[in-house]
Amino acid sequence: MPGRPNGWWISPAVPTIANGALAALWGFSAYGGWGEAAFCGESDARDAGCAADFENTVALSAPVAFLAAVAVLTAWSTPRLRSRPQRLDALLTVAAFGLVLAEGILFLGGYLAKP
Repeated sequence: MPGRPNGWWISPAVPTIANGALAALWGFSAYGGWGEAAFCGESDARDAGCAADFENTVALSAPVAFLAAVAVLTAWSTPRLRSRPQRLDALLTVAAFGLVLAEGILFLGGYLAKP
């Protein structure tokens, strides 16, 4: 493919799907109750203090996840980036690392909030 110095090519759909899966994982962990249930318990065993601390963790990780989502949307909505494979790959990779960082913040915060 033109524009790739080493000639090695992976379809941009692969990192885009990976970013979508990471975003879904973050969304379910942060707002779908998966993270709170994992760290703070469910039903009668739920710790209210832990849940409040986990909400703070979600608030810390949300801007990171938002920036990663903006990076993916920017990569695909900007023709100048989309037409240059190396820049598209770089931005999609940065977005993936951002989503992994957001998940890491949720995990660390949930671990620290755990009773």
